[in-house]
Amino acid sequence: MKKLVLVAMMAAVTSLAGAQVQFGAKAGLNLASIRISPSEPGTSFKMAPNFNAGVLAYLPLVSKLGLQPEVMYSAQGSKVSSGSEDGTYHLGYINVPVLVKYKDPSGFFVEAGPQIGFLLNAKVKSQGVSVDAKDTFKGADFSAAFGIGYLSPLNIGIDARYNLGLNNIAKYGDNESAKNSVAQLSIFYMFGHHSK
Repeated sequence: MKKLVLVAMMAAVTSLAGAQVQFGAKAGLNLASIRISPSEPGTSFKMAPNFNAGVLAYLPLVSKLGLQPEVMYSAQGSKVSSGSEDGTYHLGYINVPVLVKYKDPSGFFVEAGPQIGFLLNAKVKSQGVSVDAKDTFKGADFSAAFGIGYLSPLNIGIDARYNLGLNNIAKYGDNESAKNSVAQLSIFYMFGHHSK
C-alpha cells in the first residue's frame, strides 16, 4: 500500500513538473464596499473606486481545467455617510486567491475558488483628517471569488471578478457584522507560449 501511494505521489510530481506553467502580471479597478449588518439608521456604505495589482500563475490540470493562484495587492474599503458627515474607509490587503479555471478554446474562461486576504493597513478619512484604524479590523479576510474573462492569442486578457467576503472583519462589536464586497475589472498579460 505504501509503495502504491509513493508511486502515485511520484507520478503527480512528475506530471506537475512537466506541465506548462505560465506566469503573468495583472492590474485593474476595484469597486469595493463593506456590507454592514444590521445597518444603523441614517448610515449608508457605498462603493469606493480603487485599484488592484499583482502576479499570477496558471497550472494546467486536465483537459480544459487549470489552477490559477495569485498574489495581489488590493485597495479596498468603502465610502460611508452618516447624517451630515461623510468619510472613507481605506483598507489595504494582500489577497491570495486559488482559482479553478475552465478555459474554452475560443479564449473565454470562467473561474472560481477561495481567497484569503491579509490586512496590511486600515485608515479612516473624514473631513481631511486620516486616522489609523488597523486595530479595529481582523488581520485575515476569507472570501469566495467568482469571475469570467477572455485571453487573446496575444496573451493579453481581461477578467471581471466578484469577491464575496465570508467572515466578519470587525474586531469589536458582537452585534454587528462587517464583510468585504469587491467587484474587480482587470487586465493581465501571460508570459511565454499561449496554450488554450
